[in-house]
Order: sequence, then C-alpha cells, then structure tokens
Amino acid sequence: MSRPQQLMTPGPTAVPPEVLHALARPVIHHRSPDFAEVFGVAEERLRAVYRTKNDVLVFTASGTGAFESAIVNLHSPGDRVLAVSQGEFGERWQKLAAVFGCDVVPLTYAWGESPTPDDVRAALAESGAGTVLLVHSETSTGVVCDLEPLLAVCSDAGALSIVDAVSSLAAVPLETDAWGADVVITGSQKALMSPPGLAFASVSDRAWERAATASLPRFYWDWERQRKAQAQGSTPSTPATSLVVAVVEALGLVLEHGLEASFARHRALGRACRAGIKQMGLELYSPDDDSAAVLTGALTPDGIDAVALRLALRDRHGITIAGGHGELVPRLFRIGHIGHVGIEELAGTLAALEEELAAAGADVEPGRAAPAAYEAFGTVATA
Repeated sequence: MSRPQQLMTPGPTAVPPEVLHALARPVIHHRSPDFAEVFGVAEERLRAVYRTKNDVLVFTASGTGAFESAIVNLHSPGDRVLAVSQGEFGERWQKLAAVFGCDVVPLTYAWGESPTPDDVRAALAESGAGTVLLVHSETSTGVVCDLEPLLAVCSDAGALSIVDAVSSLAAVPLETDAWGADVVITGSQKALMSPPGLAFASVSDRAWERAATASLPRFYWDWERQRKAQAQGSTPSTPATSLVVAVVEALGLVLEHGLEASFARHRALGRACRAGIKQMGLELYSPDDDSAAVLTGALTPDGIDAVALRLALRDRHGITIAGGHGELVPRLFRIGHIGHVGIEELAGTLAALEEELAAAGADVEPGRAAPAAYEAFGTVATA
C-alpha cells in the first residue's frame, strides 16, 4: 500500500479528525427520525455558511451535478444563457448549458483574467440573456473574481445568476442574500472540509419562480421533488447518509471558529504560499494579491517538468499537489490552501518543493521558503 498523502490540492482537501470520526459512526437509515434530525441541522448550518435565508438543496453528487441541476431546473430549450468563462470550469459550464439545448452566448476571457462588470453589462444588453453563469473561484488558475458587482449587473438587467462557488464558499467572502445571488453551487470536498460526495445549491425566490415554468426534463435533479422531500427531513432518493453526518460536523467546526476567522486564515495562507514561491524565484501564475486565498499556482523553471516534480513530492515526501490544465500541464503546479490545512503543512510543502527543485537542477537554495512563509503568515494571520 502506498504511503498516506498530505493533500495540498484545491480539492479534495484534508479532513479534520472530528469529521473522520463522524464518518465512521454506524450508518443510519435515511427515512428514520434520527436522520431527519441530522438533516435539519445540516440545512440550518448550510444556510449559516451560505449567509442566506433561502432553501439550500442537498444532492448526493459532485459540484458538476448540482450545476447541471441549475441548468435543467431553470431553462427551457432555446433559452439564452450568458456563460462567463475565465478558465477550465467556466468552459465546462458553457459546454454543459449547450448540451441541454440552451442558446449559449460565451463571454470568454484568457485564462488568468477576471470578468468585469462593464463587459457583463454590455454582453447582457447585446444578447438579452435571461441567465448568467459565473465562476467565483476558478481553480484552474487561482483567480477569485470580484463577484458582488457582477451580481449587481445581473440583478439590474433582470437576469438570474448561477454562481460556481465550489471552491470559494467558506474560504473567501460570499454574501448570498446581501449580494443578490440567485443560485450558488458548492461541494463538500473543498473549504467545507468533508469528503467528496455531496453538493449543495441555494435557490432564491426568483429562481423558484423561473423553475416553475422551465421545461427541460429532470428527474433526479428535480428541485421541487427535492424541496418537498427536504421539508420532511430527507431526500427523494437514498442520500449519502454518512456524508451528511460528516458534513454536519465539519460545518459545526467552521461556524464555531467563525466565517470571518476562516476568511482571515485563508488570506494568511495564501500570502504565506506566495511568499515562499517568490523566495524560490518561481513565477506566479495565480494573482499576487489577497484575492488568491484558495490556491497558489506557479510555473516551474525552464527545463523542469511539473508532472515529474509533483510525482517526486508524492513519492518521496507524501505530499500531493495539483497540476495544470491544457498546454500548461508541463509547467504549472497548484498548491491548495483551503480546508483543514495550516501553516505547518504549507511550510512543509514549500520545503519539500525547494528540495526537489534543487535536486532537479533549479537555482534554488533549500531552507529559505518556509521561513518566508511563516513571516508572511504572521503579518495577516490576525488581520
């Protein structure tokens, strides 16, 4: 059996011991009063983390499944959708909407860029789209966009917003109700510090009104069936009951420490990671500012293969980091710093990275990145 891995990826993320212990409890029946009680706590805590009074639907699925549920519940064939993309996942949502017969109007940026309110406003005015697909945290690049003004543009234009917050919810500020987001999608395996397998969708009153007239087919993803079942403390089909128990524990930890503390910790870890990367003389791919609180992307020096570097970290140090997409696979690596991760794990990752880069021939002096990370972490850890 291979050695246990320290997950330093933007998802799935490391899970706290308390959550693992909850996952190991005896399985409970999904139609029992015991599960109804647990499920009610899950809904309450999810609304608190989402900062919403809206329904939060719970699916046994990946984040992609919940995003698909938003497409099929809110649209009829031929409905025009403005799909904003600045990376891998924005492109995925463009393809997904097209598969279901939506008239997709792409607003596509180069990877690493961020959408602007003026561009979205102009695209909506020209297209007349009734829905806007937005990616809050684009994990292929590390860009976290300024979501609030984009949502304001959608609201002013009378367009529904569907937000991919899979890697952003609980890691960076997101005010679902105050900012006027209609549908916000996330998953259990990112900043919610739980195993993969659950996905969540908060749904506004405006979105429920649209869903009542949309005609795309759905069964498993049917929001109305889901809402009726959740009102009874369950779901239409057998849910991942043990994962629900685990996510209740994880949400409790997030709320116990407070969302603001979570945001500050993620900002601090992002700054620490960037400091360590720059100390090694590497080129940042993700932004060099506090918006990059979910992950840090960097490029390897010329002649050093990022895939081989990641394998060396895995095999010799027991540390898993993420790679790049598309043409950037040979050079891009991504270090996640969301979920159950602290400065010690991050500093250890940077030290191992230094060691492997030096062994591969890079002009890197081991022993300097971790101290730089600790120093940067301390400057914002309590900010």
